Amino acid sequence: MFLDLNFLNIKKILHYLLFISFILFPFDSYAAGKIEVKGIRYWSSPNYTRVVVDLSGTVEFSKNRLSDPDRLYFDLMDTTFKKEDGKNIPVEDGILKKIRAAQFKPDIVRVVLDLEELKDLNVFLLDNPPRFVVDIYGKGKAESSDTFTAKKRIVIDPGHGGHDPGAIGPNRLYEKDVVLDISLKLRKILSKDKSNEVFLTRETDVYIPLEERTAIANRKGADLFISIHANASPRRQAKGIETYLLNWTDDEEAMRVAARENAISLKKMKEMHRNMDIVQVITDDLMRQNKRDESVKLANYIQRSMIDSLTKSFDLGVKQALFYVLFGARMPSVLVEVSFISNPEEESLLSQESYRMQIAEAIAQGIDTYFTSTPSFQRTVELRNTKTL
Repeated sequence: MFLDLNFLNIKKILHYLLFISFILFPFDSYAAGKIEVKGIRYWSSPNYTRVVVDLSGTVEFSKNRLSDPDRLYFDLMDTTFKKEDGKNIPVEDGILKKIRAAQFKPDIVRVVLDLEELKDLNVFLLDNPPRFVVDIYGKGKAESSDTFTAKKRIVIDPGHGGHDPGAIGPNRLYEKDVVLDISLKLRKILSKDKSNEVFLTRETDVYIPLEERTAIANRKGADLFISIHANASPRRQAKGIETYLLNWTDDEEAMRVAARENAISLKKMKEMHRNMDIVQVITDDLMRQNKRDESVKLANYIQRSMIDSLTKSFDLGVKQALFYVLFGARMPSVLVEVSFISNPEEESLLSQESYRMQIAEAIAQGIDTYFTSTPSFQRTVELRNTKTL
């Protein structure tokens, strides 16, 4: 017995199978292979708002702006959003009115930012976990009060924390604990000068996402942002102190350090350096308010102070790399690798409270030197004082 598989019969069979597949496997199962929009977060202040869209994978996107009413929208390709009514988040911070998100097409989630005002913006993607980040800058003023306005504002960022221990030394010393202790000591030292206003991104053993740390500094209208870390290497003999600023680099060792702090692979780090969108974001970022030149000065003052103060230290110099935690910072910002916790000798030093105090004092001295040697900052402080009279 032979089946008559002519063209018409084949067509009928295919239609029947397609019909059955829609019954057995509804639309959501077809979308199961797509990237999921898992949620939306934001941090805001009078002149800055950061919106973060959490994803299950890296996406491609397009952006556009419409008027009447003024709004930005971003189409995230090959994505699904499993909220039945979409997302509608009121913001009303002077920059954004609200954030909206919904399934615009079967394979596109559209995120809409209803604008109050817009002076500038940055858009970029981060990995591990994947997230889509939009930085929006308004024309307003930073947080201020009669006591706050005239002060030097410093945000100290102790790296890692909570479920993220950072690097772990051969004798089980945790980076997250070391850098928190150094940061607390640094705040205490800096706060002795009543003209300093010092904030920490975390004061306890909690995890703060990298993008939130920068947002805290921007929201506070900080003059400086210093992220504190301890280095690590597969080579146990690796040792020394180095200070980083944000920029791209061809130095593989610098990329390795950034990859570890960004919690991504070295391969992914190298891909970032070839990504023209990231390069453009960094270029735009560094051009704002001469931030790169000021970050170079700050990094050199801190590095020199640490090398001069810590007699057992080894000078690895000032370097640059693409650190997530420095992306979008509106002020001079650096990341300090205070020693190699992976080196048994330096781990032993880092376990000593006296050595951690020396590190904090050295960083504080570098910050003080930066402030006193920067005429442009002195003029800014004088202007603030005038406004509070």
